[in-house]
Amino acid sequence: MSAYGHQMEREFSAQSLLSRGDTGTEMGSRYVSESGFYMTSFAATIFIAGLVTIGVVLVTAVVSLAVMLQSCENKSKGVVATIDKANDNHHYCEILALHGELNGLKPDNVPPICRNLAVQYIETGGYTRDLDFIMRMIENFFDTVSPSKNRTDAVLIDIDNILVSDPSVRRILESYTKLHSKGWLLILLSRKHEKQRHVTTEHLNSIGFNGWSSLIMRSDLEMEMETREYFCRRRTEMKEQGNEIMSVISSQMDALMGLSLGIQLFKLPNPLYYNFENNYESRIHGLVQIEN
Repeated sequence: MSAYGHQMEREFSAQSLLSRGDTGTEMGSRYVSESGFYMTSFAATIFIAGLVTIGVVLVTAVVSLAVMLQSCENKSKGVVATIDKANDNHHYCEILALHGELNGLKPDNVPPICRNLAVQYIETGGYTRDLDFIMRMIENFFDTVSPSKNRTDAVLIDIDNILVSDPSVRRILESYTKLHSKGWLLILLSRKHEKQRHVTTEHLNSIGFNGWSSLIMRSDLEMEMETREYFCRRRTEMKEQGNEIMSVISSQMDALMGLSLGIQLFKLPNPLYYNFENNYESRIHGLVQIEN
């Protein structure tokens, strides 16, 4: 190598050392990435702080979401528990109503929860819907049969719930009128004492139940009988008198049990709703006292 070449090499090495020295003096204030990006210590601090803040926000969001999910789960469990309890109450009252009707359960023995459900059953339209379905069944049956010309065919109708259940009067009256127009002998049955005949007759006429053949009510002796025995005895008497019982219509089981029940039985819905009954009983009791 020439002298000139050695000189150039020494100058290049010196410049390289100076350049390295300058870089060393700035290492405390800058960071260098492999891509050539420079960042001051202040900027790095802000960047790291931002990352920490984002991390805290994310953790907070996750915790809040977990709390919300737990809250929703607890509320869902509460709703499900409420629904289950309502279903349990409904089934309980259904079973109670069935066995209560079979065994003559008195109104005072009906639990308050069942009375509340009975009110809901009426107010939400359940009773009207079920009653309409049964009345259409009755009408469809009597569309297929006609009164005999050789004997007296009778339809027995239990009127006690008709007198006390205001929501049922209009729909039952509609079917009653159709039966009457077709020539069926309509015999009305009641568990009430014979002393209440006059006021009962007036009430029937006032709500549109006209044209019936007879109204059967209980004597002093029959008031001491079980209602199912009373109904059975009266039906047997009708048969002995030459009447053919085509059907018995009632909302209570005691009228639909025993002998001489006829060809077809129809059970009307009975919501165990006793407010109307209590009001009617009070009104009847007052009128009977006046008559006496």
